[in-house]
Amino acid sequence: MKTTALKLIVVASFVAFGLSVQADDGFFGGGDKYNGEARGKPVIPVQVNATWQQECAACHTAFAPGLLPAASWTQLMNGLDKHFGVDASLSPSQASEISSFLVKNASNRWSAKTAPLRITESAWFKAKHNEREVGATVWRRPAIKGPWNCGACHPGADKGDFNEHSIRIPK
Repeated sequence: MKTTALKLIVVASFVAFGLSVQADDGFFGGGDKYNGEARGKPVIPVQVNATWQQECAACHTAFAPGLLPAASWTQLMNGLDKHFGVDASLSPSQASEISSFLVKNASNRWSAKTAPLRITESAWFKAKHNEREVGATVWRRPAIKGPWNCGACHPGADKGDFNEHSIRIPK
């Protein structure tokens, strides 16, 4: 009986390992498919920051810290007075709290020399959302508005879930 149970555990482990390796395309940190733009897991840590959720999600998706390296988050948080054409200034304590959260949970495997301010400017984003996959007319749909609106097509974006099997592109 113990031998059968052990065999089942070993087989299940190999199956699970095989599935995780299959799903790893470099974007999740296993390789250099995107020129050094690989992030570690998890995208969103188990313990999230309430101030980050409240303040960032007031205007757009509260982008997962693991989508960019620490250098990007630092630069972004230091320029909130000119945040993509909008003054998104916060109190010094809020800015410090959010910045610490983002930097602490940033991508831990990013080796590219770039630190983009926009997730949409990264090589992995462009590879995943290329013209063949998502045409320019798709971005202009009223329900989508633009490539920055992750939640329009990724229903779990606010939880860091960008699984390709759950994508729903609005008409």
